[in-house]
Amino acid sequence: MLKLKKKVVLAMSGGVDSSVSAWILKQQNYRVEGLFMKNWDEDDNNVYCSAEKDLEDTENVCKKLGIRLNKVNFSHEYWEKVFKIFIREYQLGRTPNPDILCNKEIKFKAFYEFAINNLGADFIATGHYVRNKNFNASSLLLRGIDADKDQSYFLYTINKRILNKCLFPLGELTKEIVRKIAKQLNLSVYNKKSSTGICFINPKNINNFLNMYIPKKKGNIVTASGHVLGEHNGLTYYTLGQRKGLGIGGLSGIKNIPWYVIEKDVIHNSLIVAQGINNCYLMSIGLIVHQLYWINDINLNNPFFCSVKIRYRHKDISCKIFLYKEKLVKVLFQHPVSSITPGQSAVFYLSELCLGGGIIKERLPILKL
Repeated sequence: MLKLKKKVVLAMSGGVDSSVSAWILKQQNYRVEGLFMKNWDEDDNNVYCSAEKDLEDTENVCKKLGIRLNKVNFSHEYWEKVFKIFIREYQLGRTPNPDILCNKEIKFKAFYEFAINNLGADFIATGHYVRNKNFNASSLLLRGIDADKDQSYFLYTINKRILNKCLFPLGELTKEIVRKIAKQLNLSVYNKKSSTGICFINPKNINNFLNMYIPKKKGNIVTASGHVLGEHNGLTYYTLGQRKGLGIGGLSGIKNIPWYVIEKDVIHNSLIVAQGINNCYLMSIGLIVHQLYWINDINLNNPFFCSVKIRYRHKDISCKIFLYKEKLVKVLFQHPVSSITPGQSAVFYLSELCLGGGIIKERLPILKL
């Protein structure tokens, strides 16, 4: 009697990454089905969301590769468990990363449960550039080999049990090779632009989008000493370390040195600025991280040394970690770092191994206001 092939349900978005992942999984002799998730139901006339075109691209790829495509609407789950939190964090003056929450609540929870329980999957798969390796009957999350595309930063909240059921076909490949494979397969999406930013919003449109849900509340732009330089359009639209779009270039201060956001005073609705990217107000010696997730089962001393990534495109920072409580740690940097942003995620690594991470609760500035 022939042994039935293992079934994999792959999250498909109409992009080149998930499309090539489908082909690779078929080459690895899995029974492959795709699942297209609709996560946004608002009527935006395609200004922000390209779901209709993405679905069309996904259907074309599945037809060409000869795999079944399933569809599901997770817009309610996205609204309740991702978007509401995203808006609330902005209202509190923080800068959240909804892609991390989307992975936690939608792709590696709602999608996983639907694929296993409704579609009978043995495994789920995504087109993320990460690797997982078995160690002592458990999976470890590792960076993808393409340093420019590694996405482990976004996946540190995956439940360990679910990680054991995940396949990441692109972890050992570079983006360049993935596009070449797609072109050789004559897939129409081989040169399709990669999605960036929030799950459904182009970063260029973020301020206009936020204005639909958070009313503008103008206030003063002030220096650390309280001198008023101008007016901001609402604290929601600014982030720590921001230089462009302040509208105060050339105003009083040291000539030809740009102004940067150093703090958002939500109580007084003031945007506080200082000159120079390395000014003492913007530099931090460390940070406090809460809402922690330790994704890998390894014993950690207290304290211990590792590296931390404070945002997706930022270089790793050498640091020392002090474990205070189960959900709170103090991180001290080897050297001061500029523009730490509360609300963003801090993700910890030992070389290629992703240990886990959490949300930046507060930074430890060299000089407090």
